[in-house]
Amino acid sequence: MKMKQNVAVVYGGDSSEAVVSAKSASNVLGWVDRQRYNPYLVRIQGGSWCVEPEGGDAAPIDRADFSAVVGGARVRFDAALIVIHGAPGENGVLQSYFDLLRVPYSTCSAFVSALTFNKFACKAFLADTGVAMAKALLVRRGDEVDAEAVAAALGLPLFVKPNSGGSSFGAAKVKSAAALHGALREAFREDGEALIEEFIDGTELSCGAMSLNGKETALPVTEVVSKNEFFDYGAKYNGQSDEITPARLSAEQTALVQQTSLRLYRRLGCSGIVRVDYILSRGTLYLLEVNTTPGMTATSFIPQQLRAAGLDIVAVVSELVEDAIRRQAPAADHATLNLPSAL
Repeated sequence: MKMKQNVAVVYGGDSSEAVVSAKSASNVLGWVDRQRYNPYLVRIQGGSWCVEPEGGDAAPIDRADFSAVVGGARVRFDAALIVIHGAPGENGVLQSYFDLLRVPYSTCSAFVSALTFNKFACKAFLADTGVAMAKALLVRRGDEVDAEAVAAALGLPLFVKPNSGGSSFGAAKVKSAAALHGALREAFREDGEALIEEFIDGTELSCGAMSLNGKETALPVTEVVSKNEFFDYGAKYNGQSDEITPARLSAEQTALVQQTSLRLYRRLGCSGIVRVDYILSRGTLYLLEVNTTPGMTATSFIPQQLRAAGLDIVAVVSELVEDAIRRQAPAADHATLNLPSAL
């Protein structure tokens, strides 16, 4: 009989999104198949890394090998399900740590995570794909910004958001040049870089893409109708929006969103589940961002889309674990590499 594997559900993080991560982790922990795995909740925040066993005291993680002593026995993890939104779980830092230890993990690689976390860099990387994108300016903390010139170049209203970050923390819709500097100050509370983007009027859409059983799959599309000025934190997590899955699109529009999502998934070299956000405006699909650690809360898009696709979320989580282990296995087998002696 095959022994059950130990799986770490890693949550927390060092950004404002930690509260969202905790909600995601609670769901993911419940979706781990306990007939196949022993799930452990692992919280990472700043210098505090610990296992939070059910019904027991927290146990510190030994960062030398990502293990912990739980109930008198040392637990080593066969895989990690990363549900940290923001640093260090979405920007490639945690992925790099796991790569050093050869601990399989569920998300994209360290490089892809770092690239997509930086919105401006990701769009530059994808500039030759033919996917439309809003005009944007990158501003760093301390830069002098001519608000009137920015408004003239991008038009009004416009959006200001942290270049690296999510859940709409620090994001604002700016309706006048006079309001730009205040919006930038809020964005800089979250990140040292801010993105100023032109406003695209249209329908906001979101589409999950994943590799499942060796096959890349696009999930049903979600349409977002915010009751606020834009899809801010309240709209995302406090019920201040209508989220319609599948989206009210034609078959051709749905195919466009799903095919574009798969094309970007392949171009970036993604793995695990990612979410791609768009604006559909006058027949043109504009890329907003690629999210490599999407929310898994009760109101998040990916669980909605998995249910709409008729997929068993427990089975999907199991496949994420198995896929992570498969991806790690070849790298560990150095004996199979036949390198020239000169190397």
